[in-house]
Amino acid sequence: MDETVRNLNYHVPMWFTMIALLSVSVANSIKYLKTFDMRYDIIASKCAGVGVVFGLMGLATGSVWARFSWGDWWTTDAKLNGAAIGVLMYLAYLILRNSLEDASKKARVSSVYSIFAFPLFIVFAWVLPKMAANSMHPGSGDTVGFNKYPLNNNLRMTFYPAVMGWIAMGWWLATLLIRNEFLIHDKQSNEIPD
Repeated sequence: MDETVRNLNYHVPMWFTMIALLSVSVANSIKYLKTFDMRYDIIASKCAGVGVVFGLMGLATGSVWARFSWGDWWTTDAKLNGAAIGVLMYLAYLILRNSLEDASKKARVSSVYSIFAFPLFIVFAWVLPKMAANSMHPGSGDTVGFNKYPLNNNLRMTFYPAVMGWIAMGWWLATLLIRNEFLIHDKQSNEIPD
């Protein structure tokens, strides 16, 4: 791990960012199903979309890190495969949204999908890997966490701000998309048919 542990400032915060954005997405999916206010659906879909981007970046940085740490780009590790399955579930969510044309049907179906996908993602990415005894991923199964590696106070001083910074960047990107979609939605709502 030695020098490659610096990737911790990129790889792990990207997953935290994805989880934060998917949490906002599922909360707004629930709000949408309670109120049928399209603004909640917009927030849910944009947060999920940006969350998937961060998940893909997490997979990419993890793959690079695995190459230097384990000697291979991808292994049959439970955490890697669980995270990949979780990202694929949310890619399916985005495909599902784009396959439906009716806005209210798209919002209802994708909200229900999100409510079921989020707990499954948590199970695949965190619960099952913790139970796997043969995991190579630090902190999973019977492997040691980062306390045994050179995660000294200097790296800790950059890790926690990195987590906050990546989450802030993810939220900022999501809010840009949300505000843009709100403008489009409001313009379409105010148009008077001929």
